[in-house]
Amino acid sequence: MDKPEIRVVVVTFNSGEVIGTFLDSLAKSTTRQYEVVVVDNSPQVDVGTRAAGERPEVALLRPGRNLGYGSGANRGAAGASTPWLLVANADIAFSPGSLDELIAAADRWPGGGAFGPGIVNPDGALYPSARDLPSLGRGIGHALLGWCWPTNPWTASYRRERGVPREMTAGWLSGSCQLLRREVFEAVGGFDESYFMFMEDVDLGRRVGLAGHQLVYVPGAVVEHLGGHSTKRSSRRMVIAHHRSMIRYLCRQYDSPAYLPLRAALTVGLGARLLLALAFARDSAGARATRSADLLASARRQH
Repeated sequence: MDKPEIRVVVVTFNSGEVIGTFLDSLAKSTTRQYEVVVVDNSPQVDVGTRAAGERPEVALLRPGRNLGYGSGANRGAAGASTPWLLVANADIAFSPGSLDELIAAADRWPGGGAFGPGIVNPDGALYPSARDLPSLGRGIGHALLGWCWPTNPWTASYRRERGVPREMTAGWLSGSCQLLRREVFEAVGGFDESYFMFMEDVDLGRRVGLAGHQLVYVPGAVVEHLGGHSTKRSSRRMVIAHHRSMIRYLCRQYDSPAYLPLRAALTVGLGARLLLALAFARDSAGARATRSADLLASARRQH
C-alpha cells in the first residue's frame, strides 16, 4: 500500500449515526491514499463510532472527555507525516471527486495554506463558508440585523453573499470542512485550544493569513453539511459557547489598555445578544443562508 498523502481528522460526539456516511462518501471523494483519525469526544463510544474504528483506514482516539473541537482536531493531527490535513465534522457528506478538486485547487494557488469547499445545507441553501474576518462595523451590523434582515448589506458583505460563487481568497474558512497544508497548520500552532467551540476556525484563518498564506474558497468542490449534528442535543449550551468565543476573539483584537472601554462595550453588547439568542433565535448564527446551492453549478463549470 502506498504511503498516505492525506490525513483526515474528524472530531465526533455521539456521531455514530453519521460517521458511516462520512467515511463512505470520503472514499468516493478522492483517488489518493488517505488515513483517517477519528477523535471521539463522547463520554461513551456508541455502536456506529465503534464500527468506524474497526475500518482498516481508521484510527479511533478516545480522550475520555470532551476536548472541544479545536483541541480534538489538534489531537488528531498530532504526529501526521502527510503533506495534507483534512479537518472536518462528522456530519459531512462528500460529493464524488470533491477532495481531489480541493487538492487540484492547491496547484492553482501555490500560495494557499487552506482550502474550503462549497458547502450545501440539507434544505438546498448554499452555506456562506468563506467570509471576511470580522470587523467592528460589519460585525455590529451583522449581529444586530442578521436575524430579522438576513440580506442586510453588513451581513452580505461579511459573508460574501453577492454574485455567483467563484474561486477566491477569503479571510477565514468554515472549520466544518477544510483542507490544509500540514506544514502551514503546524507552523501556526494548529487550532487555539482556548476556544472550546466556535470561532476557532476564524482565529486559525486570521493566523494563517498573518503568516503570509492565502485561504482559498473552492466552490467547485462540493460537500453537504447535515448541520450541527453534535450540537443539537445541547443547543442552549452551544449558543452560550458561541457568544463566549465571540467575546474572546473580538477582545483579543483590541487588547491594548487604550481599548478597555471598547472591550467592555463589546462584552456588554454580546451579552445582550446572547440573552436575545436564548430567548428568540433557533441557533446562535443569527442569519439564515440566503442563496441557493444551485449557484454552485456555474462554479463547477469553471474547471
